[in-house]
Amino acid sequence: MLTVTAKANEKITAFLKAQKEPSYIRLFLSEGGCSGPSLGMGLDEPEENDEVIKENGVNYLIDKDLLDKARPISIDFIESDRGSGFSISSSLPKGEGCSSCSGC
Repeated sequence: MLTVTAKANEKITAFLKAQKEPSYIRLFLSEGGCSGPSLGMGLDEPEENDEVIKENGVNYLIDKDLLDKARPISIDFIESDRGSGFSISSSLPKGEGCSSCSGC
């Protein structure tokens, strides 16, 4: 359902420890333009239709309907010469792309 790599968990846990209050990490749908929909992360509080998933001491929130469409979900932390950041993969359909923009 949700897999978080050790490196991603380390980064998320360190971030949450720096917060003044305990927080939840929300996984949300980010409309990706011509590259298709993708998932993003942010701090949030639980809502009525959320599934709460506890993984390695971190509480993740995701809308139950979105979870059904996106599972399995995997969160990793990537470091390369071009930079670093979280990579979230899921079973959401990928976009076809286009040739009219350079931001894809």
